[in-house]
Amino acid sequence: MASSIPGPRPLPDSPDDLTTYWGRVKHCAGLSDPRMLLNTSKDIENAKDLISQYRNGILPPTMTPELWHAKQILDSTLHPDTGEPVLLPFRMSSYVLSNLVVTVGMLTPNLGTAGTLFWQIANQSLNVAVNTANANKSHPLTTTQLVTSYLLAVSGSCGVALGLNAIVPRLRSISPSTRTILSRLVPFAAVVTAGVVNVGLMRSGEIRKGISVFHTNPETHEVTDLGRSKVAAKYAVGETALSRVINATPIMVIPPLILVKLQKGFLKGKSRFAETLVNLGLITITSFAVLPFALAIFPQTKTISVKHLEDSFHGIKDKNGNEIKQAWFNRGM
Repeated sequence: MASSIPGPRPLPDSPDDLTTYWGRVKHCAGLSDPRMLLNTSKDIENAKDLISQYRNGILPPTMTPELWHAKQILDSTLHPDTGEPVLLPFRMSSYVLSNLVVTVGMLTPNLGTAGTLFWQIANQSLNVAVNTANANKSHPLTTTQLVTSYLLAVSGSCGVALGLNAIVPRLRSISPSTRTILSRLVPFAAVVTAGVVNVGLMRSGEIRKGISVFHTNPETHEVTDLGRSKVAAKYAVGETALSRVINATPIMVIPPLILVKLQKGFLKGKSRFAETLVNLGLITITSFAVLPFALAIFPQTKTISVKHLEDSFHGIKDKNGNEIKQAWFNRGM
């Protein structure tokens, strides 16, 4: 991210108002813009140089369209801790394209046991790769933690998928059309289960130890680390787990429901190849259309009243002797 470029001058977060949902939608649309994948190494170095000049006072303290574009390039390319480019398939700007193949695979009707297992394992493997590439490098996961999280996520997703695939056909009290719809939503249940398990395991250390909570002086913009909070960690991990459900819902629910409808009309009697192409189109359109709206549900940086934190945060004063009433923390991904 652009914040990894050093300099005394603070860098604005976004040209959009991140305190509003619509502002966050526009901001997330920029971060997930696949056109950012076309930037060359030279483009990235030029963006770094431009942001460095701004942060070190060489350029005037006004964000121009050119500076905002440079920031967008870095935010969608660089790791916030290392300042190095994230491996291309695992960047946010590649999110839709990287997930497209496995999503189509998981949502293919009548997969069978082998197909279900293959695509659930492929999906969790991709998730672990994305999480590892974008993880906090100051508190890296151990190999044991990573392997444990992966195996439990795979076990959870495969167990739910195979279990529901066995149960749904036996629900004789519901109509055949309802059973068909439920069977198409099995991948959604499996992905959500694995996502929540994955977040809980990979970030369990944050809940035990707490995460850093900060205060920004509204006049000087000076940032102060107030310490670690377990309460803030519970908010962060809980919202992240819920965001996984929200992010998966439109992509894993809308296309299969539309496909069921089309199979009774436009696709009736058509070949499996035609169904696959339509399924691919539905997933692609839905992914690009709804991803920014899903990502924007929760702000990345959450502001919280200190009275909702542990007692140790109550009554803390800034350098001017004023009691600090608001703090913030990074929710994480």
